[in-house]
Amino acid sequence: MALEQLSDVVQRCQALSDDSYTTEDHDVFSVCGRTCIEEGDSVQVLSIVLDEKNQVLTADHSTGLAVCRRLFVGMKLPKELLIGLLEQLEQDDPDTIAESLHLLLNPLQKVLLCLGSRKASSLGMTLSSVLDQVAKLPLPHTKEQEEDDVFSLCRTCTDLIDFVKPFVHEARQNLLNGGEQNKSTNKTAGEQGGDKEDELRTELLKFSMKTLSHPLLELQLRDPDTLAVSPLRNFATEILNTLRAIGESLPSLVFQPVLKRKQVEGFLEEEVRYPKESLASLAHLVFVHHLAADTFPSVFSSVFCLRCNMEHVFLLFLVRLEDGSLPSDLLEIKSFLTVPQNLVKVMTMCPQHDLRTRGLKVLQLSIDKFDTEAKYNFFQYMLKTSHHSGVEGYVIKNIKIQIDNALNAWFEGPQLLPLLRKVLILPDGPETDLLQYLDRVMESLNLLRYLVIRDKATENQTGIWTELYKIEDTFLKPLRVGVNMSRAHYERELHNTMETKKEESVLSVSVGKEKLPNMTSKSQIQALHSALHTFDMIESVLVRIQELTEGKENL
Repeated sequence: MALEQLSDVVQRCQALSDDSYTTEDHDVFSVCGRTCIEEGDSVQVLSIVLDEKNQVLTADHSTGLAVCRRLFVGMKLPKELLIGLLEQLEQDDPDTIAESLHLLLNPLQKVLLCLGSRKASSLGMTLSSVLDQVAKLPLPHTKEQEEDDVFSLCRTCTDLIDFVKPFVHEARQNLLNGGEQNKSTNKTAGEQGGDKEDELRTELLKFSMKTLSHPLLELQLRDPDTLAVSPLRNFATEILNTLRAIGESLPSLVFQPVLKRKQVEGFLEEEVRYPKESLASLAHLVFVHHLAADTFPSVFSSVFCLRCNMEHVFLLFLVRLEDGSLPSDLLEIKSFLTVPQNLVKVMTMCPQHDLRTRGLKVLQLSIDKFDTEAKYNFFQYMLKTSHHSGVEGYVIKNIKIQIDNALNAWFEGPQLLPLLRKVLILPDGPETDLLQYLDRVMESLNLLRYLVIRDKATENQTGIWTELYKIEDTFLKPLRVGVNMSRAHYERELHNTMETKKEESVLSVSVGKEKLPNMTSKSQIQALHSALHTFDMIESVLVRIQELTEGKENL
């Protein structure tokens, strides 16, 4: 009933001249408006208030916003109104999403501006809902798609910047006014009030960080030489301007991994306030697209900038890349292969244990990002160049993982065999130092044992059964001889040491080619026993493989 009365008075007054409507008409409009809001028709009331044809009814205090304030704030129903509008945003079809955002952002802005100092939480809720809808829009991948705005993302981003402008301006003014007040009263930042101003800044910061993560991190921005007018590039620039306007230092944000930022009591936690993906996106905009580059002091050295950006590079190139997404062609780039070479140096030569561990983690992340063919070629490269038993053993373990995940064209049959031939071989034949090459030898044996267990002789998917006689000659037989020779040598050393055992004596012992610190005879005996135990372990796996192969061949 109230909505019908409101529509009647609106239609009647639209036909009158500006000076013909009465105070009674205005009062009926206001009363019906309040009743409609109470009955849940706030969206309809808002559309009437914001309609330019009805300004004669909403001209109180010269603006329709004054009527909005009296109707909505006075009735203390702004959240219900916002929820009603935001519900209209909830769409699934990209075309409908873009059109809804275009139509509703302006009314949402006007309602929020009516809320005065209590707008921060409502603004945050609105921006979150809007960005959730923006995330559903497809991204343009070509210059032509951006020029034609085929997915309406460009228009939406422009509308979004227009939407937040008054709130950014207010936050900036609050910041400037707060600074002047501090100077006049000698208050520090921690002593001043302004919780409401901080809340507004917080919501705008969250909005900026979220847009840096999406869509900006996913977009391919184009330089002015390629696309003179780029709405998406303008959007990125405005987001950086927003950060500066609300008091964020772009250099400090980019150098976040190195420089410890001040703690602001009651503000968001560090990881939530400055998500790593958002900071990496910011660094990409600054150093790759040169946006806001003029705000960076020229005193920072290239080494310092590189150090600060390493965490961003790591996140963008490894963490965010989908597993199995890097093609084999990359391995043909010489500079690309310097990365694993340097990682091997870190893993094998760095004196700090935590850095060696992190190097291994990065290597595994790198392996995971390669597609199947790239993994295959990378494993061959690492077996050829690493020259370290531990690294080679780690690579062999990864080969087993690839075979175990799913037999495919690169890890079965004719393709797999050349790789296996590089694995199932002793570097120096029977004279190989088994203690020095222990990691490689044990992983090779475990891989061979796995293959003969998993792959049936009748199916021979991996080709291992037709290759077994070669493996026997090039790997298993030399390994048995090597184990017997090594055991005989260490047993003789153990016998001699026990014969001449003197607790006070100090002996020099070498294991493999590495000379160990001086040892007492007791310590030497323990080391020799440990070596003999290692040979027993190798022999037990050899025996098990022989049992498995003979058993399956006889089936």
